[in-house]
Amino acid sequence: MVSQELRDNYRQNKLSASDRAKLIKPYLPDPSDLPRRSRPAKTNSASQSRRKPRKTPIRTFVKSQVHRLVYALTHIIFGIVVRLLQAYHAVVDRVFAIVYHHHRTPELIRKDVRGLKRLPNHLSVILNLRAEDDALAGLMDEVAELAAWSACAGIPQLSVYEKTGVLKSCIPALHQIITTKLASYYGSPSQQPTLQLFAPHHPVHGGTPSNPDHPSLTLLLLSSTDGRETMVDLTKTLAEMSQNGKLSYEDITPELVDAELSEIITQPLQADSDTGRVTASIKPEPDLLLIFGSFLKLDGYPPWQIRLTEMYCTGDRSHGMNGDGEAVEYQGFMRGLWHYAGAQMRFGR
Repeated sequence: MVSQELRDNYRQNKLSASDRAKLIKPYLPDPSDLPRRSRPAKTNSASQSRRKPRKTPIRTFVKSQVHRLVYALTHIIFGIVVRLLQAYHAVVDRVFAIVYHHHRTPELIRKDVRGLKRLPNHLSVILNLRAEDDALAGLMDEVAELAAWSACAGIPQLSVYEKTGVLKSCIPALHQIITTKLASYYGSPSQQPTLQLFAPHHPVHGGTPSNPDHPSLTLLLLSSTDGRETMVDLTKTLAEMSQNGKLSYEDITPELVDAELSEIITQPLQADSDTGRVTASIKPEPDLLLIFGSFLKLDGYPPWQIRLTEMYCTGDRSHGMNGDGEAVEYQGFMRGLWHYAGAQMRFGR
């Protein structure tokens, strides 16, 4: 036990350090009874903090150069392969252009399509207005060439889509250009097919054939306004008719909308008895859609007209080797017909 004298001295703070240790020693546990703990190894944190990562400039330089070399070799090999393919397709196109040249002779064109299993009754073409000084004249000449090829091949209906709709503003001039082009193919006017040219919300420009067996060509001009804007106008018309009680909302069905859109697009304005203009009609959905370009781009083409249409891009082989890949050429026209003749029409089966 601790004596009373030590306690008094502890209270009066007269004890030395050894006396304090002696005083509290009986109250401390035995060191042998305490669990032993493993002491962590001493680490020199200061030295580790001062240690810097090892620099490998030579290895880094070699690695970057290897990556650049592999990248360059890949591009060189890929470029050589692409150029070889472009040259091959360009040569093949030139050979086809020589072998299958029409020479503005309907008999040669009929001979080229004679062996095809089927021909489209309605051919549609997407053309672009180029950024040139005489772009409009070139565009109308391309339309005239397509009209002559279609008439010679026995395709009765042709529709031409041009996004801006510039062709609609010069229908009489276009009709004259196509008539002149047909004269260069057929010769006398009596042998030329009857041409009917019109656009949505425009009257027919041309006449009807006097003989039902006489060949005829119906040409329809389309633009981007015949797509979304036509749908908007039809929606407004149906909404007004429903509000006025002329049409029940239950009668507005997808079939009705489809029928109305097809009629708006493919039917011209009614003929005027005073002017003597005639009306024409065209099959709503084209059988074949030709895109004269480097890639497949509908560019705002009315979507409800191409649900069952076979599409073919004429510039997918040239890869830009021949100009911009948008030139209207006879071999591209024939390749489209060959593609359509060999396509399988499953219609969802």
